[in-house]
Amino acid sequence: MKELALAVYKGRPALVTGIGDKIELRLADGSTIRVREKDIGIIHPGPLRELWGTPPGGVPGEGSSLQEVWELLSEEAAPQGASPQGINLQSLAELIWGDFSPRSAWQAWELLQEGRWFTGSPAAIFPRSPEDLAAGDKRREEKQREASSRAAFLEGLHRGEAVLAEADRRFLQDVEALATGRTERSRTLKDLRRAETPQEAHRLLLESGYWSPFENPYPARFGLPVHSATAPVPAPLGGPQGETRRDLSHLRAYAIDNAYSDDPDDAVSIEAAAGGCTLYVHVADPAASVLPGSPADQEARDRGATLYLPEGPARMLAGEALDHFALGLSGRSPALSFKLSLDSGGAITGVEVFPSLVQVRRLSYAEADTLLDGVSTDAGDLAALIVLAERNLARRLAAGAVTIDFPEVHITVREGLVSISPDRSYRSAAMVRECMLLAGEGALLWATDRRLAFPSVSQEAGDLPANPLPGLAGSYQLRRCMRPRQLSVRPGRHWGLGLAAYTQVTSPLRRYIDLLAHQQIRASLGAGLYAGGAPLDEDELLLRLAAGEAAASAVVQAERASRAHWTTVYLMDKIASEWDAVVLEIRAADRRGGLKAQVLIPALALETQVPLPREAAPNDQIRLVLKSVRLSECGTLFEIL
Repeated sequence: MKELALAVYKGRPALVTGIGDKIELRLADGSTIRVREKDIGIIHPGPLRELWGTPPGGVPGEGSSLQEVWELLSEEAAPQGASPQGINLQSLAELIWGDFSPRSAWQAWELLQEGRWFTGSPAAIFPRSPEDLAAGDKRREEKQREASSRAAFLEGLHRGEAVLAEADRRFLQDVEALATGRTERSRTLKDLRRAETPQEAHRLLLESGYWSPFENPYPARFGLPVHSATAPVPAPLGGPQGETRRDLSHLRAYAIDNAYSDDPDDAVSIEAAAGGCTLYVHVADPAASVLPGSPADQEARDRGATLYLPEGPARMLAGEALDHFALGLSGRSPALSFKLSLDSGGAITGVEVFPSLVQVRRLSYAEADTLLDGVSTDAGDLAALIVLAERNLARRLAAGAVTIDFPEVHITVREGLVSISPDRSYRSAAMVRECMLLAGEGALLWATDRRLAFPSVSQEAGDLPANPLPGLAGSYQLRRCMRPRQLSVRPGRHWGLGLAAYTQVTSPLRRYIDLLAHQQIRASLGAGLYAGGAPLDEDELLLRLAAGEAAASAVVQAERASRAHWTTVYLMDKIASEWDAVVLEIRAADRRGGLKAQVLIPALALETQVPLPREAAPNDQIRLVLKSVRLSECGTLFEIL
């Protein structure tokens, strides 16, 4: 190596301008760098005074043609089909260009890198075999055809043409991968000079007709499957090998939920008692056969929770879990019952937890409210439960609980139609909520008394306004003050609920944290398959809790985004439609000097911002008109009439 030699650095020509501990190079753009000797290759000793701005291509000069040189070297093969004789870069340059100059050396090097006619290294170059040459030419022709097809496809997209040919759909696969979160890049979007974002990918897929509006990308974008779990969930042990369950079939037990719910996993019973009452909360018992570390447990942990989508649920546990453990689907249902003794003020004075058999009657909220107005035995039980719930709510409010009341809707997608219907408020729904809170509070008290490592849900106090507004605007104020919940293995106060300690145990078919809590209870009881085992310690419990909660967080985000998506689809053919709305908050002036209002459309449970053309105040009723929608962004544009 010497100065002014021609080198190759990262596939580009470079001029050696200094030799020392490192080699100094000048590149074609005039910049200089210092590199290690092993990082470069010398292809001509020079002297070369200046690099050419654009390196010449490997076009034959005054020497022989490529075809002639290739044939010559191929004919020099040794007898009996031995390998052809190799030559160095200098010889190749002299054969083809008639000299060995820096330019011809670079051309010969590029020819070698192209790999069509020759292969090897600058020190030993060999001709391709006729078969390799023919195969390479075929591949290049196919590549050229593919490039031409892609160029025509991109030009069609530029003109706004729909993708009709099945053969062209392959060019959008990278766009689909970006829209569904499987990659962060898209060659097609880059070639079209469009932003490489999931939203832009979604927009292009809609514009091209590759996707219809009924394609929901959000579960995949959050890494979630849209099918239910498949790991087998065994039936609970029966017969002589089965565990002992307390027979509570004499109690009237009610599983009350929305009319569209098909996975009942909790029921309630009540008994009068001196100085108070006894509340039973019966909960589905999948932990009886889903053991910690089993395939079903691992799959449930990976999912975190059942994903409820308007197009249908993707369940945390396989479908047979409902057949085995959902309450009220058969004559008598296995359950894990929480027996809570309550005093006259509604405070918990005793907790017992045990496996049970229960006879459950399923009711919708509407059916339960109708029964409340009757004079039957069921009406008496439900009325007593209502009184209990009202007492518990009053207890929590006195302890600082925060109540937030926003309208909710039920969205369904069936056979290409999106339906949105408001969820009514029912007395029985509020009653069930309070009973479930009591069960969570009681379960954590039970576990704490036994020094059992147990999931705990807490929440720090928020910074409440001194004088909250009434109505929906007030609920909006309070919601913005709420802190995120925290999961731990140590009990802590839940400020929003007004409870000194709380956990979740009433939905083990739907939430992994509840299933994990049930597994700890069963291990502590030594019941059934858990006989002889031990509960998880705090460290192991915390690891599983964190994994399940991370997955459950993705479920919440996917559900929220999916609801926004289907709401936008619902509005796509309703441009110029009018909607009643409520002002939640007046926002500061924008850059143009105008005010904006955060508003809620109750019929859609949709919050959005609108410009304020006139004065308005929180809780004002206003009328909006829909101007446009942007499906790829779940965006809607409303204006005040």
